[in-house]
Amino acid sequence: MKQKRKIGGESLKNRDAMNEDRISELPEPLLLQILSSVPTKDAIATSVLSKRWRSLWKMVPKLDFGFNNKQASSEDVYRLLILHKPPVLESLHLLIRDRNGRFDIGILIAVAFTRHVRELVLDHYNEDEDEKTVEFPSVLCSYNNTLEVLKLKHHVLLGFPSRVCFSALRELHLCHVVFESEASVCNLLSGCPRLQDLVVLRHSNFDVLTYTIDVPSLQRLTIEEDSSQDMYGGGYVINAPSLKYLNIKGLCLIDIFLMEKAPELVEAKIEGLSDIANDNILASLTSAKRLSLHFPLKIKYPTGSIFHQLVSLKLHINRIIGWNLLSFMLDSSPKLQILKLTGTVRWGGNGISRNVCQNVCCSIWRHWCGEATDGNENMRNKWPHTSSRTLDS
Repeated sequence: MKQKRKIGGESLKNRDAMNEDRISELPEPLLLQILSSVPTKDAIATSVLSKRWRSLWKMVPKLDFGFNNKQASSEDVYRLLILHKPPVLESLHLLIRDRNGRFDIGILIAVAFTRHVRELVLDHYNEDEDEKTVEFPSVLCSYNNTLEVLKLKHHVLLGFPSRVCFSALRELHLCHVVFESEASVCNLLSGCPRLQDLVVLRHSNFDVLTYTIDVPSLQRLTIEEDSSQDMYGGGYVINAPSLKYLNIKGLCLIDIFLMEKAPELVEAKIEGLSDIANDNILASLTSAKRLSLHFPLKIKYPTGSIFHQLVSLKLHINRIIGWNLLSFMLDSSPKLQILKLTGTVRWGGNGISRNVCQNVCCSIWRHWCGEATDGNENMRNKWPHTSSRTLDS
């Protein structure tokens, strides 16, 4: 009997240990880290668990609100922001899907700025193309020394009649936003002296014609256009002497692409750039170590330019234009080590289509010279700096 009681007592003790709320006994910094990793609505819901959890959500450094007429309203978000008072508001994400929410967005951003938010994401997403834009409060941008990341997406109107001041901003995403004028673009970018990463996604030139990016501190730049709306004209003027990474895609319908040389450039990917009369794209890339080029139309070759640092080249071959560009790049790249060629071409009158990746170097040489000799060997003789393994796709 004693043995049974002992066993039963231990079983009861183990059951009590299993029912013990050990999570609530964790240190507050660890609990806040846990709450930061779950959706904000779930973090707020923990306030009903116990006295310990009642106000814990108010100290969570990251908030993510998506509100529409069926869920939380802008009034609910405002009330929660007023109650929320952490030492530092690391990030605030606002996804607006109701028409009423756009009228209160200035108040919500003002509260976030007073809490010294470091990352702000504003997404005014809607499926109605006729939906009005939400205006970003320019009056709040005259001075801010805490915001480090700003991401604006979909139907956000940006009008900056004067220069802004985001002295700490290092990352800026402008995804399908609407600028009031070309001056607004300049006033925003010129007010970010520490900006390092800029992402620009656009629907061609439907807001401004000339998009000027003059940012001496910029290190990473991505520009991508959705040209499905067939809006021709306009272009880009870029001055970023500290640029290290460049990614351009879909600029098929523009008239201008002017870019100053980037002496610190490491890698550039160019895809879909149109036939621009005054382009200098290749001349601005001569300092790059890695290049990936896909030009659908003919471009200018910078006379006398040498790609002194280029070690890796990925090139899309399309018709004779591609061959000429390849010849120019090989002649201008004394340190080239890796060559990758992609695309499908059609040879002279034989009507044969061939994938460039299939013994492309041999095919190129025979196409140029009409020789039946080994193409790779001739290529190595012409460009001895290119290793044998890089000539075979």
